[in-house]
Amino acid sequence: MTGLAVGDALGAAVEFQPQGTFEPVTDYRAGGPHGLAPGEWTDDTSMALALADSLAAAGWDLDDQAQRYVSWWQNGEYSVVARCFDIGNATRAALSHFMQHGDARRSGDTAEHASGNGSIMRLAPVPIRYYELFPDSVEELARLADESSLPTHASDQCRSACRYMAIVLAGLMHGLDRDEILAADWAPLLQLQRAAALHPAIAEVAAGSFRCRQPPDINGSGWVVKSLEAALWAFHKAESFEDAVLAAVNLGDDADTTGAVCGQFAGAYWAESRIPQRWRDSLARRDLIETALRGIAGST
Repeated sequence: MTGLAVGDALGAAVEFQPQGTFEPVTDYRAGGPHGLAPGEWTDDTSMALALADSLAAAGWDLDDQAQRYVSWWQNGEYSVVARCFDIGNATRAALSHFMQHGDARRSGDTAEHASGNGSIMRLAPVPIRYYELFPDSVEELARLADESSLPTHASDQCRSACRYMAIVLAGLMHGLDRDEILAADWAPLLQLQRAAALHPAIAEVAAGSFRCRQPPDINGSGWVVKSLEAALWAFHKAESFEDAVLAAVNLGDDADTTGAVCGQFAGAYWAESRIPQRWRDSLARRDLIETALRGIAGST
């Protein structure tokens, strides 16, 4: 969770700027499209906090998750500045649908063209809360991750990305070797694929596309496939948390989300103590993140 928020905050100031058009990010900075202060974060962290709060208060309840996303959107709850200043088009449309019919399982758009990265950016609370499901109940962990996407992003690409990302995060949190986890023949991945095949585009990423491509083929796109690929590209060869998230956000474009997704991988792998102290100390509203984590821990 902390890695997610740090990556989000680092990328916020260069969101929507193409790679190479800005001074490389090395630390928090002010500005960006939302005029944030250094260390402030965006919708990625807000939605992760809402999801974590739902898991702590209501257990597994998709309608409750969606209602907390609505509370963020409409009332600014879970926001670093007490108002919603950044919401994706797909998320806005899905939450509007939820407000009309009240069924989060039918809120998200199932179309391929609606495959944004809005559900992987907030995923961390699921494998944190259901940590004990790995490795003996990989399929159940993947199912929950899949369902967590439905309220806003219901395409097969998005749901497949959540399934894959959840088991990778779980493996990293359990201290397994990074190269083992990211290998195409990793046993839990093969088990996942046997239970329900990943979308071919996500399967290509899981097979290692991030290892053989380089920018500009690797890019910080809002498309869930390229977003996941970019985050793994930045993470898989990095020597530190810092190296990983800076490589991610400096891809530009959807930099806050690339940073948030990579930050989840890097935080799970290196743990909070290896996140630079200056970034932890200067992270805005860290109290919200710590409260969310205590809530999840208390609900296990």
